[in-house]
Amino acid sequence: MGFKVLTAEVSHETNTFSALQTDEDAFRNRFFLRGEAPLAERGRANTELAGFLDAGRAHDWDITHVLSIAAGPSGYVKRAAYNWFCDPIVGRASDGGFDGILLALHGAMVADFCEDGEGELLRRIRKVIDRSIPIAITLDPHANVTAQMVELADIIVSFKTYPHVDMRQIARQAGDILERTMSGEITPRTIMARVPMLEEVNGGRTDIGPMVARLEKARGYEALDDVFAVSVNAGFASADINEVGPTVLVTGQGDFEAHKRFAQTISDDMWEKREDVLNRYWTVEEAARHAATFRGAEGPLVIADYADNPGAGAYGDSTALLKALLDANVADACFGPMVDGGAVEKLQSCEIGASVQIALGGKTDPAFGGGPLDVEAILLSLSDGDFVGDGPMTGGLKDSFGPSATVRIGGIDVLITTLARQMLDLQQFRTFGIEPEQRRAVAIKSMQHFRAAFEPVAGEIITCDSGALCTPRYGRLPYKNVRRPMFPLEDNRQEA
Repeated sequence: MGFKVLTAEVSHETNTFSALQTDEDAFRNRFFLRGEAPLAERGRANTELAGFLDAGRAHDWDITHVLSIAAGPSGYVKRAAYNWFCDPIVGRASDGGFDGILLALHGAMVADFCEDGEGELLRRIRKVIDRSIPIAITLDPHANVTAQMVELADIIVSFKTYPHVDMRQIARQAGDILERTMSGEITPRTIMARVPMLEEVNGGRTDIGPMVARLEKARGYEALDDVFAVSVNAGFASADINEVGPTVLVTGQGDFEAHKRFAQTISDDMWEKREDVLNRYWTVEEAARHAATFRGAEGPLVIADYADNPGAGAYGDSTALLKALLDANVADACFGPMVDGGAVEKLQSCEIGASVQIALGGKTDPAFGGGPLDVEAILLSLSDGDFVGDGPMTGGLKDSFGPSATVRIGGIDVLITTLARQMLDLQQFRTFGIEPEQRRAVAIKSMQHFRAAFEPVAGEIITCDSGALCTPRYGRLPYKNVRRPMFPLEDNRQEA
């Protein structure tokens, strides 16, 4: 038997502007797995845990997996919830006997008592283990990487794809670096370059645009003997914290001055291309007019409401786009999700096929994305909201919208859900009787992840800004804690 390794998965992307704080129930509503459950549910899919297990099998590790936990992006993590999942990890680490620690983190968690959720977890772990025990972490490229994270983790490896289709691969890479470290072959540490932007201007898109060349350059640098990982992080702009924004990390050994110069070249490129926006953000009225006349021979028009993306902490109940589609008399369309647990609860007592009057959506904060719509709808189905993904990101993974209903409003079939989930898998429609590729128009709430599953069936894709909480118009948001000056709030560079 090889080395003894402690592993865990902890993920939360905190939108500090959200009014919905994150408690234990928020994590339970996504997933909270202990014992054999995480291995059974996540051990063979595109997950970091699967990558950790791949490394463990390859190197004959003795793995102790403490837990896998995640909550959907939302507001500050409450202290009680934070301690609830943090304490078991720290407690198991304090038992001793481990040669290394391997953690799957997001990198943009903010608690109600500290800005750096992941750094605080690492601090607590370091307090109970010897400094000689290496810690490796994986990050989502929308991490807001902090100085504390870089100081306390020896090895940091971020996903290189957005949509994230390389999670298992990156976790295996982190595990392989950890194996070399535990064996004494290498002595890595991580350095960071930072740029004064809320986020990379295209949110880190890796399918097209300048990030493609940056990552090619990163992979080339990783080929050097003393370089083990290069991570290019776009940052997460919906976190009002001091250390928000894009970073470039090099995990290596040897000439760290050279590593820092290399990292700086990529961060400089992000700054120099700060105005090169790839997406055109249509107004909801423009998107609706286009949908009303769209005749795509190769598939439907996919309209992604960027601003109401639950995957970045938006509420998912913005009504602006749906209203525009209805006003434009768009037919043969589907829309999802509309997060409104109250409407779902009202529909539970209705007969399938019944015509009902409901006030739909817009109840969390009408200032972001519009207030409730009073609509007449035909109830098509009711369900528990459970689904299993089959696309590139979530194939084989179980998830749930919570109690859900599908209704027809005019010519649009609308999926109403209780829990906020972004659309990133076709099964999120198909499970509930909607075949998106057979529609003229498909309106979804997502930023970029949807492209992995929806792009192959789409005739055209457009993005719109409904004015919801994740609007790219950052001037609408009340930033107080970010360091200044900060692009695009100000456009003058300050060295980090």
